Amino acid sequence: MTGGEQRARDFRTELKVATDSRDVETRLAKLTNLAAAGPSYLETIQIDRALGALAPEAQTTHTRVRLAILGDSTLDHLAPAIRVAGLRRNLLIDVHLGKFGQYRQELLEGDRALDAFRPTMLLFALTAEELLADVPLLAQRETADRRVREAVQGLRELWQKAHARFGATVIQQSFLDVTTPLFGNHERFIPGAPARLVARLNDGVADAAAAHGTLLLDVAAASARDGLDAWFDPRHWLQGKLQISPAAAARYGSLLSCLIGAVLGRSRKCLVLDLDDTLWGGVLGDDGIDGVVLGQGSALGEAHLALQKYAKQLKERGVVLGVCSKNDWRNVEQMFDTHPEMWLRRSDIAAFAVNWSDKAKNLQALAERLNLGLDSMVFVDDNPSERARVRESLPMVAVPELPEDPAGYIAAIARGGYFEATGLTSEDQDRAAQYAANSEREALLNSSSGMDDFLRGLEMSVVHDVVGAVDYSRALQLINKTNQFNMTTQRLTPEQLKEWAASPSDMVLQFRLADRFGDNGLVSVMLFRRDAGATDKMHLANWVMSCRVFGRQLEHEAMNVAVERAREKGIRMFSAEFVPSAKNGVVSDLFGRLGFTEIAPEVRAGQGGVGWMLDLAAYAPHATHIDRKVTEP
Repeated sequence: MTGGEQRARDFRTELKVATDSRDVETRLAKLTNLAAAGPSYLETIQIDRALGALAPEAQTTHTRVRLAILGDSTLDHLAPAIRVAGLRRNLLIDVHLGKFGQYRQELLEGDRALDAFRPTMLLFALTAEELLADVPLLAQRETADRRVREAVQGLRELWQKAHARFGATVIQQSFLDVTTPLFGNHERFIPGAPARLVARLNDGVADAAAAHGTLLLDVAAASARDGLDAWFDPRHWLQGKLQISPAAAARYGSLLSCLIGAVLGRSRKCLVLDLDDTLWGGVLGDDGIDGVVLGQGSALGEAHLALQKYAKQLKERGVVLGVCSKNDWRNVEQMFDTHPEMWLRRSDIAAFAVNWSDKAKNLQALAERLNLGLDSMVFVDDNPSERARVRESLPMVAVPELPEDPAGYIAAIARGGYFEATGLTSEDQDRAAQYAANSEREALLNSSSGMDDFLRGLEMSVVHDVVGAVDYSRALQLINKTNQFNMTTQRLTPEQLKEWAASPSDMVLQFRLADRFGDNGLVSVMLFRRDAGATDKMHLANWVMSCRVFGRQLEHEAMNVAVERAREKGIRMFSAEFVPSAKNGVVSDLFGRLGFTEIAPEVRAGQGGVGWMLDLAAYAPHATHIDRKVTEP
């Protein structure tokens, strides 16, 4: 039996086991494993069929997403790949496909099927040919620029309409350049040349989307990296108007599920790196500092150096770096401090686990030390047996499969889409320094006589205010990515947050915590809505806080502030609710500890939610070791 035949038999066996499983979570876990194994196009369809047999009302820990795709090309072949790719991120994506070429009518005039579907996310998958069809080839610059501006404005109106009708997160697909060059190398000099117009359209759409809060599914960039032939086949276009070819369906589904996952807070936060034959070539304990291969002068050394540079760039954009290696710490310390070709230094690494213990146990220790969930980690190791061991012991940790040649390490990590972003904030850029400062805080804790002594020694201060325009990006990121200290796990679109923050009757508060080791930035958001039936009552619709500041009394000081501000508005009562999820058990009793009284349980989305009430007149402020600072004008 050939390897391909064995793989096909294994797939059929695993698929049968999955479909025969009566327990929903077991079935989804097995289908997720099949989805993660890089299924072929036909295998993807089979997994999708098995997934479709799941009852729509079945309760599961997977997050359900209602995605509508409106476009002007054939899209049916993409739906199975989208659903199967979503499985890999614990997403159950229901897909509604609009009618061919009817996206304007469906959105502007209304469509019964689309209205009944009520999408939570809406993707515009359009072609440049349809938008720019009437631009003359020899158009002057002014004409070409005007037509591109008009096309972008038309899209903006569609985005606004989509959000107004459904409150959905809007995604705009960028435009593939499937044009045939007409002027050769002179193409970029001709304002009306098709390729030039598509490039201008993509630039205009990107700028408009950033300003509007619309997300971008950048298939144009992906096709530039992979080669247009990997995405577009003229035969499929001519036969059935498929602009995205079936061969690219899996890649398309992966790109889209990464983006959806990022919106829902599923992006990974921490890259954990092995050392020997990963960050450098060779074994440090055997070859010594002078014997390892790293840096200029050899292809192997430059490949390892490139990985270090890539990791450093991820750190600069907010990814936390860790090291997990079977090694001698003194050798590693010397390597990081003295090797002239090391691009990464000890200060770049938030936490080290360098010893001879099992790597799975070390990853657990790193997660605890960094106060991060294991499902926020990506572990990179050149050793196949170590990768297999971590996958088996810690399935929630992402472990990319690496090629034998280190030159392919970066592409293997990047292709996984683990660190997908929907924005970049100042807190992202400062995150590595904030986690490094946590090591100093940990040292203070270890030297303190008790928790009270530790908190006093931190010399903490808080700045609080309502969420303003400058805070939107970070506040939205915190709301949509926080999973542990998140009372209801309610997610918001940019437009929803802006509308909420601008409402004079409601209250959206933000808190920034600093101490003598550094500024943690904006780390908590409280979202209140005034009760329509009682003007002296506010409902705490959600409350999120960064895991970096757990246990430092900010939750007590934040409630002190919220009560004071609410009293100024004439509020006499807070209501609140805790809706349990797979990860927020750490705050299940928080309202009780803050003085709230439990009321009758409610039920939301199939989960038991606990309701709470707080009489502001009877509220006694909690004593904390946090000073308040006045917000700078």
